[in-house]
Amino acid sequence: MGILSSLYTGVSGLAAQGEALGVIGDNIANANTVGFKASRAEFQDIISKSLKGILGGNQIGRGVKIGAVNPILVQGNVDATEKVTDLAVSGDGYFKVRGSDGESFSRDGSFHFDREGYLVTNDNQKVQGFKADEKGQIINKLDDIKFPRAMIPAKATAEIKMDLNLDSRVEPTKKFNLEDPYATSHYSTGVEMYDSQGNKHLVSFFFNKTADREWEYKGLVDGKEIAGGDEGKLSQVAAGKLTFSVDGKLQTQEMTESTFNFKGGALQDQKIKINFGDDIASGGKGLDGTKQYGKNSDMISWIQDGAGAGTITGLSFNDEGILTAVYSNGLTADLAQIALAKFENPEALFKVGNNRLKESRDSGGPSMGAPGAAGRGKIYAKSLERSTVDLATEFVNMIQNQRGFQANSKTITTTDELLNEIIQLKR
Repeated sequence: MGILSSLYTGVSGLAAQGEALGVIGDNIANANTVGFKASRAEFQDIISKSLKGILGGNQIGRGVKIGAVNPILVQGNVDATEKVTDLAVSGDGYFKVRGSDGESFSRDGSFHFDREGYLVTNDNQKVQGFKADEKGQIINKLDDIKFPRAMIPAKATAEIKMDLNLDSRVEPTKKFNLEDPYATSHYSTGVEMYDSQGNKHLVSFFFNKTADREWEYKGLVDGKEIAGGDEGKLSQVAAGKLTFSVDGKLQTQEMTESTFNFKGGALQDQKIKINFGDDIASGGKGLDGTKQYGKNSDMISWIQDGAGAGTITGLSFNDEGILTAVYSNGLTADLAQIALAKFENPEALFKVGNNRLKESRDSGGPSMGAPGAAGRGKIYAKSLERSTVDLATEFVNMIQNQRGFQANSKTITTTDELLNEIIQLKR
């Protein structure tokens, strides 16, 4: 009897509208969930009853069902925070994490470091990224992101580079005397360096003009720091010569002595290059480094490549997702870079809870890469992506589904009244 089909049609409407209300309720419940994407229930009609077979038309519908619940993958608002491990993705990428249930993916970037130094999610999934090699270069090797808790080793100085101006106006009248170096030199300055055990030493350099466009230099350290040196006296550890062209550019540089033999078990005869710039004799242009111009002698800048032992004092991410460590010895080093995954059909990812998703058959496999490449999106440091739920829209949808539920319930009550009339016919 056709009247009974209307009863089942109303029941299908109640079930579908009730499930749709469940989707809306889930959206509202996750209005403040980091990285959450609102979903939408999509209805489909149930196969109809045809009154004229395959001729088409004249069909009576059998009701409705939920055909799909699809996430609406729009970009959420990115809000700034003050936590260095908060990360947000602007684009189509997903963070890759690994835990006891295997690999999964997330848009929730509220990370922190655990007691073992691993970067983890709030449910202790380890965040994946590209590691850095010993030189601090990011390489294409995916692994857990972790910072080393051990002390980094000292690095002995191998090169000291100085950029000076030596006054061309001075007369070559002074003869250097080790017993009174300050009074017998035309110019002096000091630089720091490190031995093989990370001990810092001050090397004082003294410059004497010996002829037009020709200078000699001596490198001295405190005698108590040198094997065989006398405490309270300066000991010579380096010496060399510099010549300049007629226009004040560095023509040649020659190191004639290098005897860096520090005490305390440090490496003896430490090899250190004293570099004054790109001299013309070695194929340079004489523009970068030390020069001789008619102005007061002065140290413009100096650098050296050594360092003492150190521990991590700070960690930070930049907007390329690179984790950088700052050490107590003043050095910085890149440790890793956040990896992002991109899917051909991200709407088909399977939700597993805790703001995580897993690869499904229809989503396709993850394409891993660095942020900003191939449409994976950009990383924002000290930021979080907020939920895409719009409460105003959800309440409007709730009213629509509520009215739909009420209308379908009215179909059932009306059908019940008609059935009651049929029963009354017997009387």
